[in-house]
Amino acid sequence: MAVYTPPKVWKWNENTNHKFASINRPISGSTHIKELPVGKHPLQLYSVGTPNGVKVTILLEELLALGHEGAEYNAHLINILQGEQFASGFVGVNPNSKIPALLDLSTEESVRVFESAAIVVYLSEKFNAFFPRDAKKRAECLSWVFWSAGSAPFLGGGFGHFYAYAPMKIEYAIDRYALEVKRQLDVLNRHLADKRYMCGDEYTIADMVIWPWYGALSLGRLYGAAEFLDVSSYQHLTRWSVEISERRAVKRGAMVNNVFGKPSKQLRERHDASDFEHRTEDKVEGIKIE
Repeated sequence: MAVYTPPKVWKWNENTNHKFASINRPISGSTHIKELPVGKHPLQLYSVGTPNGVKVTILLEELLALGHEGAEYNAHLINILQGEQFASGFVGVNPNSKIPALLDLSTEESVRVFESAAIVVYLSEKFNAFFPRDAKKRAECLSWVFWSAGSAPFLGGGFGHFYAYAPMKIEYAIDRYALEVKRQLDVLNRHLADKRYMCGDEYTIADMVIWPWYGALSLGRLYGAAEFLDVSSYQHLTRWSVEISERRAVKRGAMVNNVFGKPSKQLRERHDASDFEHRTEDKVEGIKIE
């Protein structure tokens, strides 16, 4: 492998030919004019079914399961491989051009929320659900929510990228991020040794934001890396991951905006609760992501 010597001043190679070349660029802002669709419900979610997007759809489905009618939502698919996150409408909701993004139309003036952790905290506070009221427990819950926000980029953008997506396997990069991900798995495994959920006996948003990344990894659903990372050795994490995965709202949330896997598990856009029965990809012609 050739030795790379960084230049004095880095320059962007726009002609890079790899899967995610169209997503990554060193500038922000919109690339084209396109307004966002708006559905009939109070909440408008613009997303795709990556772990960050699933955090929000799990919470929304859990809120609906509790009977919060105000949590009804339209989930619009944002095709990130075709650059829809750079459209003017989406940038207006999220200037960072990352999914997910939320518009709350239930208030006198619409409210935009971006960053998955911010959306989850916003919704849990709005509906006073899945967020402890006790100050000490609330602090613990917030700590784990933001632990996930700070840790998951090492799993996704670090380990996942170099292990599964990079155009070449780089031992140093894979080892560096595998080391950190293994440490994170150990943090969770030790923490869950004497707890049912992340914050004790109470199921909270902390569980909902951590599960799409670390639960999915523990269950062998991310990057094909289960054996490589020996995820089965983290027994307490696995027990927790399985229990969360069996919740009906979690199963539904994982289907929303999903464009991967079995067509019966893909509900690419959700505009009504009945869509889970009638609008999955095995029943309708879906939106193709090339």
